[in-house]
This record gives sequence, C-alpha cells and structure tokens, in this order.
Amino acid sequence: MSVEQVAGAQADTPSGQSPKSWGAGTSKRRSRRDEILEIAMGLFASRGYHGVSMDDIGSAAGVTGPALYHHFAGKEAMLVAALMPVSEGLLQGGRSRVAAHRGDPRAALESLVDFHVEFALANPAVIAVHLHELDRLPEEPRRQIRRLQRLYVEEWVGVLTAVRKELTPGEARVLAHAAFGLMNSTPFLGGEVDRDRRAMLLRAAALAALLGQGVQ
Repeated sequence: MSVEQVAGAQADTPSGQSPKSWGAGTSKRRSRRDEILEIAMGLFASRGYHGVSMDDIGSAAGVTGPALYHHFAGKEAMLVAALMPVSEGLLQGGRSRVAAHRGDPRAALESLVDFHVEFALANPAVIAVHLHELDRLPEEPRRQIRRLQRLYVEEWVGVLTAVRKELTPGEARVLAHAAFGLMNSTPFLGGEVDRDRRAMLLRAAALAALLGQGVQ
C-alpha cells in the first residue's frame, strides 16, 4: 500500500476538517458536518462506495434527506471533503516534524514514523476508503491529492537520504512506500492486540524497513 492509499492526519492539520484526528489535542468540538462525514467514511469502508446510498448515510446519521444535502451535494462531495484534507494534513504535519528536527535527520525520521503511525491508527476507515475509492473522485481533486502525496513522500526521502547516505533518492522512495504499506495496514488489523502494542509494533516495523534493521 503506498501513501496514495492513505487518508486522515494527526495534530498539525487544517482546522474544521473531518477525519478523527483533525484537531486532536484541542478543545474544538466537531461540527455536525464532521460527524456525518465520519459516518459516511465508515459506511464506505465497510460496504464500498456503490454499496452505500445517501439515504443509508442519512439514516445512520439520524439526518433527513434535505438536511443531509444541506451539508453535502452528494457522495462524491463527501469523498472530496474527506480525502483532500487528509493529504493536506499529512504534508503539513510531515513538514512540521522535519522542521522541528532540523540538523538531526534520525530524530526527524523517528518523528515522521510516530506521526504517521498515530494517523494510521486513528483513521483506518479513511485509509480503506482511500485505498478503494480514490479513483472515483473527479480528475482535478484526484490530481491535487496525488500531488500532495508525492510532496509528502519527498519529505521522507529527504530525511532518509540524510540518515542513510548510501541510498539514492529512488531507493529511499522505495523504502518510504514500503514503510507506508506497513503503517497503513491498520484497516486489516484485528483487535486482539491492544492499541499501544500495535503502535509499538508498527513503529518498529517501519523503522526496521527504513533503516535496514531487524524488528525486535
């Protein structure tokens, strides 16, 4: 799974957006629109985009048809509203993590891994929707999302090539996408392992992939 299969972001993100982690650690209360969007993403993740109607979303959210359309023009608009801020938030958050550790690429890499693992654990439904439904977006928002994701990857590439000077940018890009595949596996993980342990295992596996080390 590549970064293009991602969706949601943690802390350093635009305000007023929908994934669970937007505004994490703040007192800002989510709007009704955000709640509806979260419900829609959960339904899309479990049933697929074509398996969910606007009536299904309204019923699950306890919202009548006219009220639902007051918030969103349709399902496509919901996808754009969820997935665009995800890529914006990941890029903004990634850049913030790198900037906070300027001059210490190893610390920057570990901070990026922590950031992405927390995102992935908080937003498995959005990741699943991104994996299966991104191509349903209109061309322009889809193009913008892919551009933001490429920029996010390059933040990782810059840090990784500073940590491992033997790597070419192309090789670092391969490793970054491999690490995203590990971290973005959260939609497929069961609940038999508690969240803290899952976070630890995902961090260790991602760092091992990036640094060429064994997982402990």
